Amino acid sequence: MTRKSIAFRLIAAVLAVELASSLLVAVLSLAYERHIHFRAFDTMLRGRADSVLGAVQDAEDEQDNVMLDQADLHLPHEDIYEVYDEYGRLLGRSPLWPTATDGKSATSLSAAQLASAPDDSITRAKLLDRHYRLLLRHGSRIVDPGERGGGKLRKVTVLYGAPTERVWTDIRSAVGFYAAGSILLLLITGPLIAWLLHRGLEPLRQLAALAARVSVNDWQFAPPESARSTTELAPVTEALESVLNRLEQAFVQQRAFVSDAAHELKTAVAVTKSSLQLLTLRKRTAPEYEAGLERCVTDIERLEELVGKMLLLARVENSSASSGDTPPPTCDMAECLRNSAAELDTVAALRHVDVHITNQGPGRLFVPLSAEDCSLLISNLLLNALQHSPPDSAVHLRLSRVLSPDGLTVLLIVEDHGEGIDAATLPHVFSRFYRGDPSRARDTGGAGLGLAIAKAVVERSGGSIELASEPGKGTTATVHLPQAQEQAERSYASSA
Repeated sequence: MTRKSIAFRLIAAVLAVELASSLLVAVLSLAYERHIHFRAFDTMLRGRADSVLGAVQDAEDEQDNVMLDQADLHLPHEDIYEVYDEYGRLLGRSPLWPTATDGKSATSLSAAQLASAPDDSITRAKLLDRHYRLLLRHGSRIVDPGERGGGKLRKVTVLYGAPTERVWTDIRSAVGFYAAGSILLLLITGPLIAWLLHRGLEPLRQLAALAARVSVNDWQFAPPESARSTTELAPVTEALESVLNRLEQAFVQQRAFVSDAAHELKTAVAVTKSSLQLLTLRKRTAPEYEAGLERCVTDIERLEELVGKMLLLARVENSSASSGDTPPPTCDMAECLRNSAAELDTVAALRHVDVHITNQGPGRLFVPLSAEDCSLLISNLLLNALQHSPPDSAVHLRLSRVLSPDGLTVLLIVEDHGEGIDAATLPHVFSRFYRGDPSRARDTGGAGLGLAIAKAVVERSGGSIELASEPGKGTTATVHLPQAQEQAERSYASSA
């Protein structure tokens, strides 16, 4: 798969934005310069047209007409103009004014057109293969102002034009200056942006380099302070630390599990082997062989139980790690409690321990567990309490529904009055293969997986479990399980 550089993308994006900004500046400068230059050009046309208008004088004829005196006109040679009176008669034109083959003006206008055209109207035309900007200017002259009545008013129209090549040359020069400045700025800022981005991404490279050093044998990960203090990298840094810590715990737990499992299996196999070797040391009687084989069967049953619990724990942990869109199964915990207690009646009777069940909730309490896992949880806790209870004592099972900050929860309490657990041992009771009895006596030692299985079952359903104990007085296991959603909704509805 082709790698894509974030730095390259950012640099390309910034340069693209700068290039688009440069093009926008060029377009805006073109519009602005065109407006300014042509505004000044039109002002110049009006001034020159007024100069032509000022050259219109009395013709000194009987009709008191006007004439154009071009002797005192000093206008650019390339400019063109025509002057008409109010009757549409041509008073004069510039030498370069284009004419048709019949000698008439190439842009001759009728008297009505000249009179109706608005003053200061601007038009564009291509004359003599050049582009001109034409201004139509209306004015008036007074003939014989000293006569009676203030003289006679004569209206005059001036059509004045000038080529626009020079204006466009100035506009292009101004726009070229802006464009050159933008390109120069782009050339300067491009490498600067690349350097700044390279330096700004340095914490990310440091974080990646440190994360790459983490291995199965070395979990040390100390992210740089620059990554922690960067707003965008702080969440990534925290996520990496959290993931690596969980992975380290998982690897450590897996190694401990393999080591403990190997030790337990080796011990069980060694015991079975020693029992068989004991039978082969010498010839024995039939009853001795029967007793030896019974011991071997017992040892194999313990080995089978150990393997079964290991597989059971693996199943529970794997199912808790998996997630899906299907809703979790539910079961009635009150019914599971009664069934589990009934199954362990024989164990309780053999140990002369009474089991008391108290259901303080409604008739049925549903939890998000399958009936098998719920029975497994209760059986492990109850069996653990029975194994550590002295004869003629009692184990109390209390089931109730309580309201917690997270909603309705089902509370299970398993209380015995056995020897209890000392404070040093209590934090490790949920560890796999951990047994507080150093002698690992066969009557109470077990495989050290019961409480680990119970914790995995509870945590998979989103609940919690804890043990409180006092040496010489007994142990209390407290389990909080969320109530199944459907029953919780019915309970809220009934209480409302």
